[in-house]
Amino acid sequence: MKRALSLLLAAGMAFSLAACGGNTTSAEGSTTETDQGSASGSDKVWVIASDTVFKPFEYTDAEGNFVGIDVDLVKAIAEDQGFQYQINPLGWDAAVAACQSGQADGMIAGASITNERIESGWMFSDGYYQTTQTMTVAADSDITGFADLAGKTVAVKTGTQGAAYAESLKDEYGFNLTYFEDSPTMYQAVLGGQTVACFEDTPVMTASIKDGDLALKILEDTANEGQPYGFAIFNEENQELLDMFNAGLANIKENGTYDEIINRYLGES
Repeated sequence: MKRALSLLLAAGMAFSLAACGGNTTSAEGSTTETDQGSASGSDKVWVIASDTVFKPFEYTDAEGNFVGIDVDLVKAIAEDQGFQYQINPLGWDAAVAACQSGQADGMIAGASITNERIESGWMFSDGYYQTTQTMTVAADSDITGFADLAGKTVAVKTGTQGAAYAESLKDEYGFNLTYFEDSPTMYQAVLGGQTVACFEDTPVMTASIKDGDLALKILEDTANEGQPYGFAIFNEENQELLDMFNAGLANIKENGTYDEIINRYLGES
């Protein structure tokens, strides 16, 4: 039922945003002007779906602006390559559904590049950020590792690599999983005691704990090997957008813009 509803929301929101021209829509639905390139001379506005809350890659700041590493990367790449775009923050499941149904041209949402996704039809750009997934528990929890999870319930976010990582461990360590549609709700499940732990992308969890002053802690020695994040399309007709993303990414890495964006949110290069 949730996935059907996500598909309907994706279609409806993408359709309404298509009439907004070159605007970016915040998670609350308001629109703000974006700086878009026009060097290509094309009137096409590429619709790019995104998650709503995946800090520091995409989120709404205190002023109501939709910001983050992914948002700034798209802006810099569009300026470099001279194309117009609008970012449509739908949420993870709805963003995937919008791309698969043709309501969006591409997706940027901290999506890990995996063989499973490629085999199921995802077409990825070059990687733009390397990350791992780790386990997080309440700050006062006595859980120290996977072995302490036996018989307990762990929170994951639907369709993510954090969920895939937990799924690969649950039978070995004997824990149960409960799924959530977004990261903040997943964190609250741990804070409220409904679950004993959650699995999340490490930089996202680190930023969320720090900026949200959350009473959570990332456990050492629980990280997997990780994968790079990639921009994705789901239709070969959008190969031009993927090619521009790759070319622009290479250019902003060379001219230092990429490092500026990463440092702005993570303090690293």
